[in-house]
Amino acid sequence: MRIHPTFAAVCAAFALAFLAGCSPAEAPVLNVEGGQIQGVASSVKGVYIYKGVPFAAPPVGDLRWKEPQPVVPWEGVRQADTFGPGAWQAPHDSSNPWTSEFYWEDPEFSEDCLYLNVWTPAPGKAGAKLPVAMWIHGGAYTGGWGYEPEFDGKVWAQKGVVLVTINYRLGIFGFLNHPLLAEESPHGVSGNYGILDQIAALKWIHENIAAFGGDPENITILGQSAGAGSVKTLVTSPLTGDLIKKAIIQSGGGVNPVPGRPLPPETTQTLLGNAWKQVFDWAGYDTLEKMRAASTEDIFGLTARYTAETGNRFRLSTSPMVDGYVYSESFDAAAAEGRIKDIPYMIGYTKDDMGNPEAGIRYFCELRNAAGKPVFAYQFAHELPDDEAGSHDMKGAFHSSELWYMFKSLDRGDRPFTKADWALAEHVVSCWTNFAKTGAPGLGWNAYSADAPDFMVFDLSSDGTRDASAMGTPLARQ
Repeated sequence: MRIHPTFAAVCAAFALAFLAGCSPAEAPVLNVEGGQIQGVASSVKGVYIYKGVPFAAPPVGDLRWKEPQPVVPWEGVRQADTFGPGAWQAPHDSSNPWTSEFYWEDPEFSEDCLYLNVWTPAPGKAGAKLPVAMWIHGGAYTGGWGYEPEFDGKVWAQKGVVLVTINYRLGIFGFLNHPLLAEESPHGVSGNYGILDQIAALKWIHENIAAFGGDPENITILGQSAGAGSVKTLVTSPLTGDLIKKAIIQSGGGVNPVPGRPLPPETTQTLLGNAWKQVFDWAGYDTLEKMRAASTEDIFGLTARYTAETGNRFRLSTSPMVDGYVYSESFDAAAAEGRIKDIPYMIGYTKDDMGNPEAGIRYFCELRNAAGKPVFAYQFAHELPDDEAGSHDMKGAFHSSELWYMFKSLDRGDRPFTKADWALAEHVVSCWTNFAKTGAPGLGWNAYSADAPDFMVFDLSSDGTRDASAMGTPLARQ
């Protein structure tokens, strides 16, 4: 069994503080929607963390499968010193190859999950107007949470960016289509509750981030895998307005050069809704009252029971879908026609990523370039180091491997990282935070263009000692 490196680091930090006879400065008390909060000092001097801050009412009971509602006010000063529960999901075990890499220890999972976390170097300084980044975790829209071990925002805050990580509803609780839900909705649609949570978090940030020293008019959204898919949805959604100023899409593909012909939103809603209704009716949940009165465990296990007892093995969607309200058209269609947010983009993938995303990313870059808009493309090619026994399940520059580097959180991993890895991480996080500040990563990374249709490649030289200042080389068109 591995010992979580974060636990060891925390123990060491407490020991040093005890021996030194000192304690970190208290975090300022801030006024946000709902009341007052007080965070905690991070392990880095001058950086504070506000953990488990509610950005919406708990989506439980009568609020299950409804749009997120306003924060429930509280009395006194709420201690924002503990991360909130992650969205309800299956526990992680050794059958999941990402478990040993990222899911060291599952937190509490709950339907009451709409909490965010803020790392800031300037709490209480409304005039600081620091750039803000909202991180959306991946996990196939069925797993993950906003404070996984690799999601440590202290380096972002050190570099002058207020970083916010969020939770959102997942799986059947976040993306259920059902005709009864559509009938009760003032918009006549169902599903996309997880995306509505993300939009609620974005709006909360816009209205409250000044208290943390952030600039509400300079918000970058970024995400990886399903988080990148979420970014693509948010820059397409009419509900996000002009709140998003920049976007980073990591391992979420690009634009399909040969898009399919999607069904009209109302047809998709009907088909998926009726399929889900069949499952719920089979279980006796034939009214909204029964659907909302059922236990979390019963709803979560519903499809498995249905499949086991009926033999019907069709897979029902639990991901964002075009509904004509939240997601008015697909990202592919909107990007091809120039209807996504007109902002700077960064987009890329890992060398050993899932599928073959390069062609779609190039097409996205070409579309933006033709419109005269900046886009910065990358490939993370560095193969993560392994121990002598090769005991890690994930090999190479695998899907999600860049996360340790873009957060510069190598101290939270258990791989044998070297000084060269730390140098690469410094270079990567500098590019990401520069982009959040200005819309350009700098450090020799130029926008994709017809004359230079190259990706920036993040890797080490063959001897593993390449300088950070020289990191990044062009990936020429194949």
